[in-house]
Amino acid sequence: MNIALWIVQGFLSVVFIIAGILKTTTPKDKLLKQLPWIKDYSYGTVKFIGVFEFLGGIGLIVPWMIGIVPVLTPISAIGICVIMALALGTEHLKKKEYKEVAFNTVLLLLAVFV
Repeated sequence: MNIALWIVQGFLSVVFIIAGILKTTTPKDKLLKQLPWIKDYSYGTVKFIGVFEFLGGIGLIVPWMIGIVPVLTPISAIGICVIMALALGTEHLKKKEYKEVAFNTVLLLLAVFV
């Protein structure tokens, strides 16, 4: 079980760190090609989301790995659950983007597992 948990945490960490970096460093016009939903939000909001995705990705693995305040790992997983639930509820389900719904649901369930 411990190995499975580490694998899931590592996967989620990589996904959210990359997503966070992309959303915080890529110009909005380039992001629109990959993420059409951002046209409905200000660039500041997209960066805000990216910062929290990045921090959630770091929080999933670093505290538990180094043994300092390991309670931050499940708190980060809860934060990622909130981000995914909001993405599903406010965007993808309303717009009937079923591919994104499936991907976000998998990420949500993996974060619940953590």
